[in-house]
Amino acid sequence: MEVDDIISYHDLVTAEKASLQKRMNYGVGKNYSIFLMSLRENAPYADVLDPVTGMLTYEGHDEPQRRGGLNPKEVDQPITTPRGSWTENGKFFRAAMDFKSGLREKPELIKVYEKISRGIWSYKGFFELIDAKIVSDGKRKVFKFSLKPVEKKSFGRVVELPHNRLIPTPVKVEVWRRDRGQCVQCGSTRNLHFDHDIPFSKGGSSLTAANVRLLCAKHNLEKSDKILSITPWVFAAAGAASHVQKLSN
Repeated sequence: MEVDDIISYHDLVTAEKASLQKRMNYGVGKNYSIFLMSLRENAPYADVLDPVTGMLTYEGHDEPQRRGGLNPKEVDQPITTPRGSWTENGKFFRAAMDFKSGLREKPELIKVYEKISRGIWSYKGFFELIDAKIVSDGKRKVFKFSLKPVEKKSFGRVVELPHNRLIPTPVKVEVWRRDRGQCVQCGSTRNLHFDHDIPFSKGGSSLTAANVRLLCAKHNLEKSDKILSITPWVFAAAGAASHVQKLSN
């Protein structure tokens, strides 16, 4: 799965081999956790993706709704359950504090999926949990988790991901509506991907919908093949030009 791939909730569950009913899922992957997030208008939690740094500020989960109980939005977010065990908030808060204090060498690795539309999700990639705080939102205490975007390489290596390669949610939503949730080449609604018309490596921007479109896996692969087939000719032409210039000198 590639960053910005679009998948259904069913495909998400199949890919992760887990029924992800909770917003926060500690240790569900082989060596990672999973966050489900939404940056849509009227989203129930105040998640924020910084367009300048690429940092994700992720809000913790509320108390479960109980019959006859208080509105979960009016009580502090829980760190432990009534029985005294850690909630997901508590597990991730402890992981962040252990990393900051040096008790753990590496930060918790978290795979993030973003809700784009009803039943439709976009894979955001991997993030590292580097900090956590408990703050007041004016009514109650909530958890705020700070995550840095990274790229998971072969052999388990993790490297920092350039933040300007991330496509902001407003751009994704605009593109999804404009392209009507289908590949602009063939109209397919399966295996879709947010694609840069002008590649990032060639100066294309992620910050405008004008440079982003929906492609299916087939046409995204065909585009990649075309770029790869052109590249050797570009280098050959550049080399020939350099050789001619040396001879003329």
